[in-house]
Amino acid sequence: MPRKAVTGSSGTARSRTEATESRPSKTAAMHKPGASATDDLTRLALKACLIARDAAFNVRDLVTTNSRMAFLAIKDCEKELDFIERQIDEDLPAAITRVNEARARQLLSSLKCTTDLERIGDLVMSVAMRVQARNAKIPTSDASQLVEMSVILRDMLDLIHTGFSTLDLECARKVLQMDKDVDRICHALFQKHLAENLPQGDTSSFDLMLMAQALERAGDHTTNLAEDLYSLIEGRSLRHMPKKRAAQ
Repeated sequence: MPRKAVTGSSGTARSRTEATESRPSKTAAMHKPGASATDDLTRLALKACLIARDAAFNVRDLVTTNSRMAFLAIKDCEKELDFIERQIDEDLPAAITRVNEARARQLLSSLKCTTDLERIGDLVMSVAMRVQARNAKIPTSDASQLVEMSVILRDMLDLIHTGFSTLDLECARKVLQMDKDVDRICHALFQKHLAENLPQGDTSSFDLMLMAQALERAGDHTTNLAEDLYSLIEGRSLRHMPKKRAAQ
């Protein structure tokens, strides 16, 4: 089944078939020289960025129309991200023994990235499950805020893909700045629903807050990716630097 995706520079959307056909066999990297294996695993990590971006892209239709196709697309993305994380986890030990320090750093970065991307897939899937479980349509104002968060998340993941593809430090800086917008929207939605007086037993507001929290946490994992990009390019970590300075 085709997956709705952001249209690429070629003007065509990625489909599940295309993603599957371009995926290396499970043990392919183990039978190739070190540099080639490293390139394969790096490409796989970059593909995971696009798959996570696809998942975030589908949140719009899911939240606004409760689209079954969008739900299935997100589910498909989540499964592909699980597969990629397992494949890199299995193939990396053999590959890392045959490369120099710079290549090893690149491989470790790929592993860390796919761990965060797999978690993003899980979080977006949790939003999809909650939307599907609702009996009523999400109110327009709440849907608008959730869509805005998902759009920012999608753009952040797009920047992460570009940043790792071109080793562009500016992409990492932009992602760190954009995460503040996700936090702001999440905080506003929480304030609104915590101030409401709802009938006893009405959990609709609680579900909406959990959806917003999941998207906010997905944004946090994307900032982890930005920090990994910075570390890969600069050779030093942002983990222990003040966030305000890191975003400058």
